[in-house]
Amino acid sequence: MSIFSTSTTNLENALNVASLKQRVISSNVANVDTPNYKSKEVSFQSALLNAVEQQKGLKSYRTSEKHLPFSTHQSAISPYAKVVSRPHTLFNHNGNNVDMDYEMAQLAQNQLWYNALTERINGRFNSLRTVITDGR
Repeated sequence: MSIFSTSTTNLENALNVASLKQRVISSNVANVDTPNYKSKEVSFQSALLNAVEQQKGLKSYRTSEKHLPFSTHQSAISPYAKVVSRPHTLFNHNGNNVDMDYEMAQLAQNQLWYNALTERINGRFNSLRTVITDGR
């Protein structure tokens, strides 16, 4: 038996992924001048497909071929977000492909996402605190 609901666990997992994304972006920024460094990003598709697999009654329909597929026809689906490199881009003469404008935009987006998640989980804990203290 767990004290916390599955939504609290999902919020915790989302915070972990946002933290991982922050570390990856920071690594990219730190290596902006490193020769032949290939920037990295966090891939969520395999984690999303695994979550859909666990939801037996979930039905989804793609309205565009550009949308992520919700099928689980791939063989080995990892339950965790993965860090993958972006090797097919080249921005600098030294073989480095870190684009600072892109990284800063990703950093800002991730920060907003992390703040929203922390606000939501704080709300859940405040609700628990209210119940525990009997509204005092």
